[in-house]
Amino acid sequence: MPITIAVVGTGHLGSIHARLWKDQEGAELTAIVDPDEQRGRAVAAEYGATWYAHVDDMPDVDAVTIAAPTTYHHALALRCLERGFHTFIEKPVTATYDEAVDILAKSAVTNRVIQVGHVERFNPAVRALASVEVSPLFIEAHRLAPFKPRAIDVSVIHDLMIHDIDLILWLTQSEVVDVRATGVAVLTDTHDICNARIEFASGCVANLTASRISAKPMRKMRVFQRDSYISLDLGSGSVESYRLIEASDVDVSHQVPLGTVSTSFGDKMIVVDTPHVETVNAIAEEQRSFLDSIRTGKPSAVTLHEAAEAVRIAEWIERLL
Repeated sequence: MPITIAVVGTGHLGSIHARLWKDQEGAELTAIVDPDEQRGRAVAAEYGATWYAHVDDMPDVDAVTIAAPTTYHHALALRCLERGFHTFIEKPVTATYDEAVDILAKSAVTNRVIQVGHVERFNPAVRALASVEVSPLFIEAHRLAPFKPRAIDVSVIHDLMIHDIDLILWLTQSEVVDVRATGVAVLTDTHDICNARIEFASGCVANLTASRISAKPMRKMRVFQRDSYISLDLGSGSVESYRLIEASDVDVSHQVPLGTVSTSFGDKMIVVDTPHVETVNAIAEEQRSFLDSIRTGKPSAVTLHEAAEAVRIAEWIERLL
């Protein structure tokens, strides 16, 4: 039997989710929820679903995708969990950390799958890191985007930087011990550009820059660690790494030797490595992961706890501005 799905919110991301759920194997899109009747009915008709104005109006489904504005995530998630729905919540999971903690408490007694839409975890470049040993000492990330009127109910930190906050927490697996930040409100009432320096108990330091008033988009991350440097272009989904390895270990099928360098451990070869990257639709992949967790009971690929921690660090940055 297919898993029945409702999409709550038909803005930019909600419409994408609806389109992809329509074609997702093992799922059946049955309901679209949006208080805007004209838009809600149009999206529902396009993808063969039924429109409802509110979550309480629709019949029971197996799972929901919450893609409404962030300020509504808390109330919608609580209501969906009360009704027994497995719940996918777009990022950021909530507008505040306290709201995320509230959902965590509710989720502990509902036994429902909750996954959060930190879609960069499913980016082909990030997924390619599975073949690379990662132990970061320094991380630098730039996430720049042209101004768009949507998503201005939150600052650039919760809108864009939250992606990289989640990624560095996932990459380091270490406690944040200090944060420094600066930011400016330019076109909106909240910060439109921000730079944050985040220090971890492991000794790793991350420098993040996010802007939603850039002339050109950029989504890049660089990871520096002992004997290697990894460059990820999240926009193109590509990865390139520079590594020091034993000359006898060079694999010319995917590594290009650049020369040797003397180290305290002897001469090493510098190679450029380009791990294989599989082209996928990241949102469709996170939907498949959500379905898999529902069917098997496996932990979500992006847990509510992880998403709450990303919001906590985002709030820490906000307090410094």
